[in-house]
Amino acid sequence: MTVSGEPRVPRTLTYAEAVNDALHVAMASDPSVICYGLGVDDPKTIFGTTKGLQTRFGDQRVFDMPTAEAAMTGVAIGAALGGMRPVMVHQRLDFFLLAMDQLVNGAAKWHYMFGGQRSVPITIRLILGRGWGQGPTHSQSLHAWFAHIPGLKVVMPTNPEDAKGLLLASIFDPNPVLFLEHRWLHNTMGSVPEGDYRIPLGKARQLREGDAVTIVSMSYMTVEALHAVDHLRQSDVHCDLLDLRTVSPLDWDAVFASVRRTGRLLVLDTAAETGSIAGEIAARAAIECWTLLKSAPQRIAMPDIPEPTSFGLTRGLHPRAEHIVAAVAALVGKQIGVDELVARRTVPHDVPGDWFKGPF
Repeated sequence: MTVSGEPRVPRTLTYAEAVNDALHVAMASDPSVICYGLGVDDPKTIFGTTKGLQTRFGDQRVFDMPTAEAAMTGVAIGAALGGMRPVMVHQRLDFFLLAMDQLVNGAAKWHYMFGGQRSVPITIRLILGRGWGQGPTHSQSLHAWFAHIPGLKVVMPTNPEDAKGLLLASIFDPNPVLFLEHRWLHNTMGSVPEGDYRIPLGKARQLREGDAVTIVSMSYMTVEALHAVDHLRQSDVHCDLLDLRTVSPLDWDAVFASVRRTGRLLVLDTAAETGSIAGEIAARAAIECWTLLKSAPQRIAMPDIPEPTSFGLTRGLHPRAEHIVAAVAALVGKQIGVDELVARRTVPHDVPGDWFKGPF
């Protein structure tokens, strides 16, 4: 959708460029939007996502901050209550854990505790780590934590178009939004509409259509799911693939409608298995669609261990397309080879592609 109602001319941008474009559009259209955080104005501009913002809008609206995550979040809450729309950025989700009290007991509760008289329109951009030796304190995917808190919205876009459209929707949402970017997606490319282009929060996108198995995915796992689903089609197994885009609110109508068509469910998650969004989706599907299920819902997520730093220990740790194919094959009772998928991967297991040169 577009705010003006006029169709926008698409361009090819990377995911990081789409985020940057959304920030430029938001700040140009509304002087109450500010953007700050560690590295916002440094030469690398957080993977390029904040490039050119300070030059265009000045250091009163775009600025660095001291390493004080709780204080940064308190500033955002106060500024939001004062009529501003802060966009706060952290180069890793893990760093933001120091500000959980400000988020959970402050921002998330304000609208409810004061009878809807005031809201806290803050957007908190958090970047997920993975691979390349990031280790246990730089690789956590904790979206289920945030989704568990009433009053918070949690967004996890997969492609550049959604990155722009959902970020603009998040910035202009009246309440706090956690906007989670997987760093393995920042250099992916796609068609992105120009101008003030917004996508409503809480709506999943159907990326592939089929009647064999419903696959529900999010963030980077959707990329692996696309490889898997296209491989499965060669064996005449056609899957419904839903990219959630937003995990809170979650598009239950889309999930249940697909499961009712296929009778089988596989959920993919970037987080540890126990207590995951994947587990919640599997449970709700079993409750709501019990009589229509042909088999028990399945999930693929990370094991319940900290992320190792060692290159050797991470080998085989992260779920990939071949694991998705194997799970679908088991659900439909077919033998489907994965050698072609594995052979196609020519880069080390802990990087997404040959363009990836490091963590920052």
